[in-house]
Amino acid sequence: MRIRRGGLKKARIEIIPMIDTIFFLLVFFMISTLSMAHYRGLSVSLPKAASGQQPPAEGVSITITRDGGLFLNKEPIEKQKLVHFLRLQLQQNPELLVILNADHGVSHGEVIEVMDQARQAGVARLSIAVEPKEKRHER
Repeated sequence: MRIRRGGLKKARIEIIPMIDTIFFLLVFFMISTLSMAHYRGLSVSLPKAASGQQPPAEGVSITITRDGGLFLNKEPIEKQKLVHFLRLQLQQNPELLVILNADHGVSHGEVIEVMDQARQAGVARLSIAVEPKEKRHER
């Protein structure tokens, strides 16, 4: 009696589960990347500049609102205490970047006063936040 064997089955690679896995990995990395970059400043109407870039995620944000309010990383602060808090931040990170967000309606004198206080605290890296201008196509 002869036993009949079935034909050899070819191995198949199922691609649908692999596509599902890659899709879930892609979504996971997109969501996790968005949660890593967070902006610490308040929303103000920034002046526009052609050389404007996105602010870095690391650093301290000082915001001056149109009505003269002063904020350090979204927390209200008095001008007299700004130097003290910046010195504390500098002790933790000597390479601290301070980003100055001033509403476009704030006077130049107020911006200079805050910049001067940052320099008195010992800040070496100071950046002024602007909104990028829309580029026109030149012919």
